[in-house]
Amino acid sequence: MVTLPSPLRLAWFFVLQLKRLAVASLALALSACATAQAPAPAVRAAAVAPASGPKVMVSAANPLAVEAGLNVLRQGGSAVDAAVAVQAVLGLVEPQSSGLGGGGFLTYYDAKTKKVIAYNGRETAPAGATADMFLDAAGKPLSYPDAVTSGKATGVPGAVAMLSMAQARHGKLAWKDLFGDAERLADQGFVVSPRLAGMISAPFPQTGTADAKAYFTKPGGQRYQAGDMLKNAAYAATVRKIAAEGPKALLEGELAQAIVAKAAQDPRPGTLTLTDLKSYKPKVDNAVCRPYRVYVVCVPNAPSSGVALLEALGILSNTDIAARGPTDPQAWFLFTQASRLMYADRDRYFGDPDFTPVPVEGLLEPAYVAERAKLIGDVAGPAPAPGKPRGAGKLAPDATLEPGGTSHFVIVDAAGNAVSMTTTVESIFGTGRMVGGFFLNNQLTDFSWSPKNTDGTQAANAVAPGKRPRSSMAPTIILDRDGKFYAALGSPGGNSILAYNLKALVAVLDWKMPMQEAFNLPNLIARGDNIASEPARFAPGVVEALAAKGVTFKGSGGEGSGLHGVIMTPQGLQGGADDRREGVAKGF
Repeated sequence: MVTLPSPLRLAWFFVLQLKRLAVASLALALSACATAQAPAPAVRAAAVAPASGPKVMVSAANPLAVEAGLNVLRQGGSAVDAAVAVQAVLGLVEPQSSGLGGGGFLTYYDAKTKKVIAYNGRETAPAGATADMFLDAAGKPLSYPDAVTSGKATGVPGAVAMLSMAQARHGKLAWKDLFGDAERLADQGFVVSPRLAGMISAPFPQTGTADAKAYFTKPGGQRYQAGDMLKNAAYAATVRKIAAEGPKALLEGELAQAIVAKAAQDPRPGTLTLTDLKSYKPKVDNAVCRPYRVYVVCVPNAPSSGVALLEALGILSNTDIAARGPTDPQAWFLFTQASRLMYADRDRYFGDPDFTPVPVEGLLEPAYVAERAKLIGDVAGPAPAPGKPRGAGKLAPDATLEPGGTSHFVIVDAAGNAVSMTTTVESIFGTGRMVGGFFLNNQLTDFSWSPKNTDGTQAANAVAPGKRPRSSMAPTIILDRDGKFYAALGSPGGNSILAYNLKALVAVLDWKMPMQEAFNLPNLIARGDNIASEPARFAPGVVEALAAKGVTFKGSGGEGSGLHGVIMTPQGLQGGADDRREGVAKGF
């Protein structure tokens, strides 16, 4: 269900954001939001069920996964049915980013009830996890290669269990019939894409493991290259087993034993047990939704960082960024400063709320975001400190690295239901350890490697048994004033996910850009004193104008974006797929 603020706080939110609207419009907005419905978009008010154009759509990072999703939709399947098929294929053809051994977050829009529900398939730390598990004998953080390839890094996988929970509630087809494309491609082989080939040949720690070498090396001794046909009989057997048994196929029995055994191998063996796997439970909760302009934006709750994305939108609602555009340097300056404020709060206060309370209400209070917005000056100053929202505890500075290795997809079915799902095995190829034809995640390296400050205060994202690590993943769904689906989007990218999503939301909701054009805009990641971007993508003069305001770029932001999304237009569904990756958006 949709979680909205109290009517009084919501009223103030709209007063701050929509003060130029007529009183009658404001009253309508308040009434609509009280029942989880958003006010109508002023420009696209005609975005109703289209008379022509695509009525279903899949946008994902690999064409083979998109076709698998469309095949399910052609059979009358739901968006969640298609999501199962898409994930099963992505785990095969894009194993550097997600898979059966990973986790994710899924935001779901139910067209019949107009509710937005958030599913949490984030991995959990085993019962044997300790706060200092990523420190060496001298108490110093492990090196990156040592940590990400270790047995300690693997948490209990949650993606399949989460999809099973969602499909049981929202599916139309039989679970066993959703894995045909993945099984066929694994058995018969699939063509290695240029992106996968590049990852295979790159000097990542994971590509040097024994399992990765064995899987990605041809009989002649050469690594697979783009255009080669790659088969994975073990993966085909695994998806057949999952199709027949559901998530128990991974969390109990032979595959579970193999996962535990693999995580227990040197170097740096982990503590994962069969009990840890069998006791795993995905979570379902209310999506956290807040109005932005004349829309309502919905995200998962913590340990997702979606609430930080809502905070950034709240900050920007106190600026004139909507009256500007992508060629205006001041628009990008405002974006930069709002991003820095967002990350300062996210990095300090976000973790698993079952262990450390996250001050969601305080972070999203209109008065708080207005005060944060006042910190935006005429030029970029030093990195902003975290604020002090209502309900915030005393927490240590964060030391989470959060390497990239993630994927995102969006699906809309014929009934108007929508899925926005971000899925991951953490960094490239997870730990590089394989079981049943898939890679194990290294998700536990998403915890803070230094759990305490010198004064003894603990980081919100410190390791603990059974805890879910903080995630930047923020699969987003946007509603119109009638509570109907308007758009969905999301991105991979490690810590940069929030900046990628925020850019797309501003471009689509404020600047009224088509989804694809929004994604094509330059990425700009501003976190603390580190600001990265893509100078060649800016309009002439923007980079120089930003430099004059103290905004200078250092690199391009690491992994890069993989934005995928769908938006409703009067002509039908319109999709976008980030040209920085290999995805497509297709519908019928």
